[in-house]
Amino acid sequence: MRPQFDYPILERSNTQPGKTTVMYAVIFRAEVNTLDDAYIENAKHLRQLAFSRYGCIDFVLSYEAGVEIAISYWKDEASIALWKQDIEHLAAQKNGRNSWYKSYRVQVAKIVRDYQYPLHPSRDTSRKGNPHG
Repeated sequence: MRPQFDYPILERSNTQPGKTTVMYAVIFRAEVNTLDDAYIENAKHLRQLAFSRYGCIDFVLSYEAGVEIAISYWKDEASIALWKQDIEHLAAQKNGRNSWYKSYRVQVAKIVRDYQYPLHPSRDTSRKGNPHG
């Protein structure tokens, strides 16, 4: 089942180059088993929770041919650690292992340089759920 999100499946990042010298990215890549309505609702809720409670800076998601890739951006490793231990996030991880995903991989990367072309792209205001965009 292909998930039906009410925000774009492939999104342009709204992080602002040069504004933050160091930030962190959590890269989640999964081979999808099945994504049901419970997954869709859970994903929307957890996305909002990451922004509102844990200071997620940005979130980008792509889904194609049974592979989901999500990249979230964070100001520091402490925020990532708190997010990882959130009770609702832990429950979603369990559901992911038991139902939604065949396999997944999580990587945490430190971003030390951030630039883009053009220097001042037009802002995409269509991104629902991202209060930073």
